[in-house]
This record gives sequence, C-alpha cells and structure tokens, in this order.
Amino acid sequence: MERLQKVLAQCGIASRRKCEEIILEGRVKVNGRVVTQLGTKVHEHDKIEVDGKPVVRRKEMIYVLFNKPKGCITTVSDPFGRKTVLDYLKEFKKYRIFPVGRLDQDTEGLLLLTNDGSLSFALTHPSHQVSKTYLVEISGTPSGEQLEKLRRGIFLEDGKTLPAKVELIRGGKRALVKITIREGKKRQIRRMFKALGFSVVNLKRIKFGPLVLKDLKPGEYRLLNDKEIKKLKELEKRVFQSKEEKSGQRGDGAGQ
Repeated sequence: MERLQKVLAQCGIASRRKCEEIILEGRVKVNGRVVTQLGTKVHEHDKIEVDGKPVVRRKEMIYVLFNKPKGCITTVSDPFGRKTVLDYLKEFKKYRIFPVGRLDQDTEGLLLLTNDGSLSFALTHPSHQVSKTYLVEISGTPSGEQLEKLRRGIFLEDGKTLPAKVELIRGGKRALVKITIREGKKRQIRRMFKALGFSVVNLKRIKFGPLVLKDLKPGEYRLLNDKEIKKLKELEKRVFQSKEEKSGQRGDGAGQ
C-alpha cells in the first residue's frame, strides 16, 4: 500500500504538493468514493479517478521530469559523495532509471530520467539534433550583431556550433537571453557566450524536445503524462525512420 498523493504523483498527475491540493479539493475518488484525507493509502488494484477520469498506473517504463537544482550532479552515483539526481528520486531507484543527457553541476532546469534506453538514444545522439531551450542570464547586454552571430553559429575550439534560435528577453547589467540549440557540446551555452565576451551568471533549461518545465520548483519532479509520453515516442519513431531512410539511400548508392 502507498499514500494516495504519492501514487498520483508517480502517475504523472502533478507534483506531490499539487496532488495534495487536488485531494483536499475533493477531486479524487478511490473505488467510487471521494477521498479528501491526506495520507490515505491505496492498494495496487484500487480504482483511482481524478476529475472523473481514471488514473492509469505504470509498472515498467518510467519517465520522470525533474527540475534539477544547482549543485546537483547529473549521474546515478558519485565517488566523492556529492548529491546526485537520484538522491532526489530515491523512490524510482528500483526501476533503474538514468538521466537522458546531462546538465552540468551549475546548471538547473529540465532533466528527463527514464529506464527507456531506446528513447534515450533517440533524444541524445548528436545526429538526431533534438532541440533544447535555455534561459541564460549573462553579465551585460549583447548587441544585435552579437545575437546574430549566435544565430549563424559560433566558432569554438571543437568546431562551429549549429545555428541557434535567439531572443533577448531583458537587457541591462544582467541581461536575459532565451536560446534554442540542436546539439550538445560540453558546456556549450557557456562557451558560446564566453566567445562573445560574456560570462554566464545563471543557466536554466526550460524545454527539451516536446517537454516543457512549466511550474516545477528546483528539486521537484513528476512522472510524464500519457500525452507527453506519446509525443516522445512519436519523436523516437521519426528519428529511427529517418535513420532507416538514410541507411537505405546509402545502400542504393553502394549497389550502383
């Protein structure tokens, strides 16, 4: 048996805190009866409804959206005893979930963890160019010409970056820039702005492929809902279809 609010959070309804509010508002039924008592425990086979819609429990594949806080290491363990993402997600350790891609220690924001290896490969392989959007607070305000350089691509020591989508959200001593990239070079965002003469004060990822961070606070997490999982699986399908088509084209050429 598990607490109702924990089960709801695991099923992707909302964060644990928000699920508690949903229960208190009388929006949850267990086996046809409204439950408003926090801490109510439910069995595996109990029928749970939220706003009249049945809650589907997932047993195998796990997809967790986590707002990684600063100072947290994007690994499943750390030999130096530093806090890792799984220290925040202990209830999912039995599913052997792992981070999809990386955020460095000083970067916060959206991180997906799953035990779906095929999806992880589709989202992270460099050739697949899945988009990632960040909010970047920098020391100073970039000029229009500097923003245009980011859009065209910046020359770094390991090569030129792909064109990025860039928007100046706020100017001033600490400007805020929204940037979307389709690659994942090590500490890429920081190095791109450093190449223009700016240091990054704060860096936060707010979008990864079709996933959006929204209102999760640092350290909070939730399971993906069915709609989000469907979008990810559709993206995975497109990626592998594209690989098959490219492989077929190379095969045709080789036979001529």
